[in-house]
Amino acid sequence: MNRAIETIAPEQLGALKAGLQRTWAAGDYSRIGTTLQIVGERLAESMDLAAGMRVLDIAAGNGNASLAAARRWCDVTATDIVPALLEQLSVRATAEGLDIACRAADAENLPFADGVMDATMSTFGAMFAPDQARAAAELVRVTRPGGRIGIANWTPDGFVGRFFELLVHYNPPPPGLPMPTRWGVETFVDRYFASHCADATIRRRDYVFRYRSPQHWLTVFSQCCGMTRRTLAGLGPAHQRSLQQDILRLIDAFNRAGDGTMVVASDYLEVVLRR
Repeated sequence: MNRAIETIAPEQLGALKAGLQRTWAAGDYSRIGTTLQIVGERLAESMDLAAGMRVLDIAAGNGNASLAAARRWCDVTATDIVPALLEQLSVRATAEGLDIACRAADAENLPFADGVMDATMSTFGAMFAPDQARAAAELVRVTRPGGRIGIANWTPDGFVGRFFELLVHYNPPPPGLPMPTRWGVETFVDRYFASHCADATIRRRDYVFRYRSPQHWLTVFSQCCGMTRRTLAGLGPAHQRSLQQDILRLIDAFNRAGDGTMVVASDYLEVVLRR
């Protein structure tokens, strides 16, 4: 495994985090995030969350896992490095009459004592932390012995993983920055989680993207997904068109719809561990 990120200079790591924050603040991710709600609901059920549990959602975005836990009457705290996403989460929680505490926090340096949470969760969130080993260690650290850890991460070989590879091809990341889809590989889970936990249940699941057409998906992600938006903005017109064409070809390779719409299943790894 690439260990370069674990020894990266602090000043470079700080720059990477600042860039990550700007990326996720770009666009309007909530339009995409809300469509992924089923992943948070599945994870909450797989974790068997019970009323009254102290639950921490790390890199919560606009709150799919947080809302799922709060709907089960858990005592939920949501964290993210992008305050605007937490504001969107609060709006969603208020609309449902749910009480979720929101706190801006770095997944690699959580402002909580050891073992204070009954359960920690992250759906397509902590996997984007630059220092992956540190972020994984923080999920473990804040979970009490006997508590539960639940994560959902895109796999490298699924549709989203292949999409990330396209973005990286056109806009290479800084040296030493690992792909977030490493979290979607069982060897990563074994190394950074299983050795610290009593047991683990690992499932490959599908999330299905359902859009009006492949072009509709591309338009939404180009406007609303910070990663896509910033990659396209950094390219000249010819490379922009090339990337867009490559994305549409990728969608066609996965699309099972035959009526002009888009129905694309993307693998993710659901992991539930007992501390």
